[in-house]
Amino acid sequence: MLMAGSGRINDNGHLEIGGCDTVELAGRYGTPLYVMDERLIRENCRRYQNALKKAYPFGEIFYAGKAFLIVAMAALINEEGLGLDVVSGGELFTAGRAGFSPGRICFHGNNKSREEIAQALEAGVGRIVVDSLSELEELLLLTDRTRERPVILLRIRPGIEVHTHSYIQTGQEDSKFGFGLQDEDTWRAINLALLNREKVELCGFHCHIGSQIFQNEPFALAAEAMFDFMVEVKEKTGFIATQLSMGGGLGIRYTKEDRPPSIETFVEFVAARVKNAAAQRKFPLPQLLLEPGRSIVGEAGTTLYCIGTIKDIPGVRRYVAVDGGMADNIRPALYQAVYGAALANRAGEKPSEMVTIAGKACESGDILIQETLLPPVEKGDLLAVFSTGAYCYAMASNYNRTPRPAVLFVGEGKARVVARRETYEDLIRLEKPI
Repeated sequence: MLMAGSGRINDNGHLEIGGCDTVELAGRYGTPLYVMDERLIRENCRRYQNALKKAYPFGEIFYAGKAFLIVAMAALINEEGLGLDVVSGGELFTAGRAGFSPGRICFHGNNKSREEIAQALEAGVGRIVVDSLSELEELLLLTDRTRERPVILLRIRPGIEVHTHSYIQTGQEDSKFGFGLQDEDTWRAINLALLNREKVELCGFHCHIGSQIFQNEPFALAAEAMFDFMVEVKEKTGFIATQLSMGGGLGIRYTKEDRPPSIETFVEFVAARVKNAAAQRKFPLPQLLLEPGRSIVGEAGTTLYCIGTIKDIPGVRRYVAVDGGMADNIRPALYQAVYGAALANRAGEKPSEMVTIAGKACESGDILIQETLLPPVEKGDLLAVFSTGAYCYAMASNYNRTPRPAVLFVGEGKARVVARRETYEDLIRLEKPI
């Protein structure tokens, strides 16, 4: 059974996470319910930091907030000493509410609005990753008014296509993100930044090749491409990049068949390839930045559902419907993501029947799990879906006027609500009658 790091089956035959009985959690807080293993999140943060310290002389880990960001999560990342990537004004605001140091924030985004850029400048974020020539021009206009001099990185597409879902490939040539290696706008942006040193401080470059990646080799190819590019920039402009972000993208286990590299293996591999690429080209070693998100929170999350309707279609399949679905986990519908599951209230029983887990949204595509083996299912059973810590709460919606679930941090036998369950009143809070 795939479960969170501190998950186990207790004496009652119930799934337990962080010392908390999930049946008791569901009874107290209701379902659907996001349960986050706080110890595992903190452990993953420390593993990344320790691995980078051992493998590279100077670097920094930034948590990619888009995977899962609420005030409590930003506060946790702050306590663990990581930097934070944000991609919107809302994420930046959330970080501020958590008391996150703005100097350790990196602001991403392929279409930052004027208001968001101004917000980042006013907050004093440590880095802005510039995604286009027009964004750089907007930034320069705003620095005229604010008199701020932000540190910037230019996001580069290294032309690497990785084996993952096409929606989460970001480093290939045909992408909405960043500058191409040889685009005219790339060189215009570099020269424009260097001509305006009094307004912006260009420190280096950023690349991110995709997400949920199991192979290390694409990162080696990306490092080679980025150093070839940085050498060319040095030869043409005299600019020597002192910072290089290799992004994130390390995959996690969604099913027992998944075999991603460990955090340590990933960091050691990327660091070694960056050092090797720099040495081969006699290029000064830049500060190495890494931006993990999914691999910090993904496996720490478990979603609990109550089973309702059970419907048999003879000779076809058995549908088992739960009280959530695509509103709280859009990934199966969006990416054809595959998950593992178990009956949390009968966790010790042997799986014996193949079922399809259906959501309650009014959509034929609202299928959480196409096929999974479970013990004979009964109405009222508690279903646990594993590895839901990343991109589930972050992408949750109110489709069909469904209130978003609560989020719990659990550990050492205690649970705390870090995001309360929405109410029907919350759904109409911003609305006015005609």
